[in-house]
Amino acid sequence: MLNKILVNSKISLIKNYIKEIEGIIFNLGIKEILADYTKLRTLERNFQLVVDEMIDINLYLIKENELAVPSDFQGSFEVLSEAKILPLDFAIRVAPVVGLRNRLVHRYEEIDRKFFIEQVKKDHKDFIKYIKLITDYINKQ
Repeated sequence: MLNKILVNSKISLIKNYIKEIEGIIFNLGIKEILADYTKLRTLERNFQLVVDEMIDINLYLIKENELAVPSDFQGSFEVLSEAKILPLDFAIRVAPVVGLRNRLVHRYEEIDRKFFIEQVKKDHKDFIKYIKLITDYINKQ
């Protein structure tokens, strides 16, 4: 049986991380963020935490619904779309946040910080939509 409390607690965490992200991206320009490493690192960390929680939710829903095991974390969004938990177009659009998170955390390659900030501004809307879609799914269970 689906543990709604667990999923809702993760959604609550995501909401808190998003508030911190919004406090930076809506109040400061890119140049100001780049000039303040505390703000930049806060933005990076909150982005990572949002994506980590999304992955955790995805994997939990995959396990509980006995869905196909994805080959990687990015694939977890596609698995949820195949199960009609997420729309396919949304899953395809949001899944690349995992790759950006991995490059940021594991330092696979140098990340253009300006690009990163612009991407977080864009992804912000998808994070909010993800919360709505997962909440809608959980409420139907």
